[in-house]
Amino acid sequence: MRRQRRPARIRRARRGRPLAQSRAARSRRLPVSERPTGPRLTPHCTKLGQTRAVIDFKSWLTPPPPASTAPPPDARERTTIKVEIAIVLLVTFGLSGMSSILSLVEDALQTAALSDQTVALNSSRSSFSLIDLLFQLLSILRLSAWGALGLYLLWRADLAPRAIGLARPRLKIDLGHGVGLAALIGLPGLALYLVGNALGFNLNVVPSALDDHWWRVPALILYALANSGAEEIIVVAYLISRLRRLGLSENASLLCSSLLRGSYHFYQGVGGGVGNFLMGLVFGRYWQRTGRLWPLLIAHALIDIVAFVGYALLREHLSWLP
Repeated sequence: MRRQRRPARIRRARRGRPLAQSRAARSRRLPVSERPTGPRLTPHCTKLGQTRAVIDFKSWLTPPPPASTAPPPDARERTTIKVEIAIVLLVTFGLSGMSSILSLVEDALQTAALSDQTVALNSSRSSFSLIDLLFQLLSILRLSAWGALGLYLLWRADLAPRAIGLARPRLKIDLGHGVGLAALIGLPGLALYLVGNALGFNLNVVPSALDDHWWRVPALILYALANSGAEEIIVVAYLISRLRRLGLSENASLLCSSLLRGSYHFYQGVGGGVGNFLMGLVFGRYWQRTGRLWPLLIAHALIDIVAFVGYALLREHLSWLP
């Protein structure tokens, strides 16, 4: 009696994984909206049959805007967003930028070269220790309020903290990326400052001119944290998100954010403005591609803590510091 052959589908299922299992595995693929963000890896098969991953740098140079289910804004909403942005910038870093540029013009008109002039970032406000401490705390509170204002306005626009990258921190990843970004920005930034100072484009920057009180180091750390929160929330998360809503491309939004960041650092000199503009390009693009804000907050805080506290502790021991 002739043996009857089994159907091909059954033979294939027995040789490897069952057919139902393979279909179930295919059905478990994540949808596009839930796939992790970051540089896309493109497989290329070599002659040896191996697969290698190549980072698609084009997605970093011209990233697509994030997917959105919200309808396009009408004329009234567009006007509201423009007025809101103008008010926020006039209250926060936009006004600081105009004041900073005016300060640079005034310094350039002085008879002394820029490199012979000095500017202090954190200075004492009173000869009385307690009153000086209260003044410093008020400045820290103002910076914190700027960051809170950005979060509140984004929340009113249906962008909760989670939507702008302030979900539950992933400690190892966020801390690692934050330290890496701090090194990427801090070391070249220091070199740019020294070169600019040698060429006469920068003022001598004194990161801390606070008197030696018991509260000096804690106050400087609080300054660094508040400064980081205010800048990264307003200049990156808030401004880029609202410009996206107006229909600006990712590159145009990034340019606006970076120009704003550079503008309010021109009081340090041309090098300070240019260096912070470049920092804005790196930080803004990182946020656009990853959607994570925690690493930017960590990196900015680390840079400021090293500058503020390091200077305060080493000023008496290093004669070359201004």
